Amino acid sequence: MGEVKRGYVRPLDLKHGCVDLTHGSGGRSMVQLISELFAKHLGNEYLGQGNDGAVLPAPTFRGRPGRLVMSTDSHVVSPLFFPGGDIGCLSVHGTVNDVAVMGATPLYLSAGFILEEGFPLGDLARIVESMAAAAKEAGMPVVTGDTKVVERGKGDGVFITTTGVGVLPDGLELGGSRARPGDVILVSGSLGDHGVAIMSKRENLTFEATIESDTAALNGLIAAMLATGAGLRCLRDPTRGGLAATLNEIAGQSGVGMMLYEKAIPVKPVVAAACEFLGLDPLYVANEGKLVVICDAPDAELLLNAMRAHPLGRDACYIGDVIADDHHFVQMTTTFGGKRIVDWLAGDQLPRIC
Repeated sequence: MGEVKRGYVRPLDLKHGCVDLTHGSGGRSMVQLISELFAKHLGNEYLGQGNDGAVLPAPTFRGRPGRLVMSTDSHVVSPLFFPGGDIGCLSVHGTVNDVAVMGATPLYLSAGFILEEGFPLGDLARIVESMAAAAKEAGMPVVTGDTKVVERGKGDGVFITTTGVGVLPDGLELGGSRARPGDVILVSGSLGDHGVAIMSKRENLTFEATIESDTAALNGLIAAMLATGAGLRCLRDPTRGGLAATLNEIAGQSGVGMMLYEKAIPVKPVVAAACEFLGLDPLYVANEGKLVVICDAPDAELLLNAMRAHPLGRDACYIGDVIADDHHFVQMTTTFGGKRIVDWLAGDQLPRIC
């Protein structure tokens, strides 16, 4: 048997190994986990500085000073792996989108991992690799991070918190308080895909067609929309609470009402069937790669054309109008010709969906 080299450290066993408490202790094992897994896949010039924080260049937009936009989100989705994605790419997409809907160009991410003792290192590697691919595709590198390990039974595999920073050009203002009566409501595609994909996996349900999560980074689609110069009021990604919660929030912030048209709201037949089977309303089901748009009515067609020219907006459509309403109700004209209130959800249809 050959002589063992001095200072030799056995590489991480990504096939059979598991997270243990030493991986969060601040010692050699933690350094090894960071260097052989996180830095290997997420590494870049800023993360490589190796300090408690990353020193970043001053943000500019097209060579001019811009304003910072910052957003943070925690991800506790169950299961960790689902059709169309996993907690790794989801944690990137969620924060990229929260920055992008403000009109900002996403720049940098931070990532915090809470790992449970005993979690398979192979699964952790899958998550980190997925996260790295998503960050690279979105052009938003992970520049700093943190890892903690909790005892077996005191976590649930992996929780991830991401914080994103972006740059917003002067003169661009988007927000939930900017909707006005006469504006129109657009969506970038079919609703409910993510929530139903999670629920189907969680309950081991199968349908004639596979339901996949729509998780995606929307910054490219949003950049194409902004380039049109159209009169955008507000952009939102309808995640927890779905379309209904998103529009109720905007209606309250702007002091307006909304009128939706059920026939115009896109829901895939297999998702609609799954919702009916599960007793869910697709208006309240989470999405992770869709966009709700409030815009000036004369610019709606211009925006729809720009959205449909992008892969993530091919099925974009007009679904409703912003109206004057002192009560700030979101209403819907049903397929039967009646009207109903689309109110806030009283409880939680699908817990731990993102």
